[in-house]
Amino acid sequence: MKHVILTIVLLLASGLVIAQTKMSDQLSKTTKMNAQSKIFFAGGCFWGTEHFMKQINGVTSTQVGYANGKTSIKNPTYEQVCNDNTGFAETVEVSYDPQQADLKLLLELYFKTIDPTSLNRQGNDRGSQYRTGIYYTNAADLPIIKEAIETLAKKYSKPIVVEVEPLVNFYPAEEYHQDYLGKHPDGYCHISPELFDFARKANKEKTTGKPLSEKKFQKQDDTTLRSKLTAEQYAVTQENATESALKNEYWNEKREGIYVDITTGEPLFISTDKFDSGCGWPSFSKPIDKDLVMENTDNSHDMKRIEVRSKTGDAHLGHVFYDGPTDKGGLRYCINSASLRFIPKAKMKEEGYGDYMYLLEKK
Repeated sequence: MKHVILTIVLLLASGLVIAQTKMSDQLSKTTKMNAQSKIFFAGGCFWGTEHFMKQINGVTSTQVGYANGKTSIKNPTYEQVCNDNTGFAETVEVSYDPQQADLKLLLELYFKTIDPTSLNRQGNDRGSQYRTGIYYTNAADLPIIKEAIETLAKKYSKPIVVEVEPLVNFYPAEEYHQDYLGKHPDGYCHISPELFDFARKANKEKTTGKPLSEKKFQKQDDTTLRSKLTAEQYAVTQENATESALKNEYWNEKREGIYVDITTGEPLFISTDKFDSGCGWPSFSKPIDKDLVMENTDNSHDMKRIEVRSKTGDAHLGHVFYDGPTDKGGLRYCINSASLRFIPKAKMKEEGYGDYMYLLEKK
């Protein structure tokens, strides 16, 4: 009798352990599922946008499809969407782990793949199905998206036309569209190949918790600056001097490439934003990113001007004026050659600036 009772007890205990194990496994799976977030990006042809998103560490899955079209149309086909009368946009569903890649990072990277001022056109693709859009399923994402859009708008003179709406509908595209560039590496893509590598590396930088500029570029102490800079470079960057017009290194430089802060090496300007203003100094319509420079009121020499300094290196660069080309935003960043170092396109990868090649491709 005791043997029977003991056997029953052991069986019950065993069953309890199995049940607890299954429950634990289920909770673990549920926790992992709950840790996943979703966002939907429309960025022109979905082949390139999906392939780009797949490169980001923390993106767990992607699926291309058609989003936010007419509710009267169910399961549209590619041919229907291409007729440009369904209201659907080629869109990528992005599932991600916010612990590895948060929404702010995904938005920042997404913006690098599009022209946010171009309506219904990206690359060679035209039509409302190629519009740009961010479609969310979690209302808590909206403030993050709005803030990112506001920050982006400060970098452009034209209005931002990226659609921001809650997801209304989404239908997966045909199987042959899924992971198209993974299956066909030489297939059409409106996104520069350099951006795929940038996406892979950018996330690694972000997961350290430090911006790229803080990790790679640092302000140098005075002793170091005096030893590495020429007398003129030091006078310009540290003492706010101005070099001679028409007798400086880059005023007539026409090659493709990038201009970096002479004191830190941080990229500040790109050749495609450079124009001939006739002033005798290098002139740019804008910096690579306005967050890279500081603008201060300058009342020296009985003039009212706006001084431009590098934010990381705190180096005097020059001044910004409001007489630039209107089609480029109307600004003229008049910069001393002595505050810059030019790296031609052919040497950018060799000197560690390969991640910035996409800037030349996008312009």
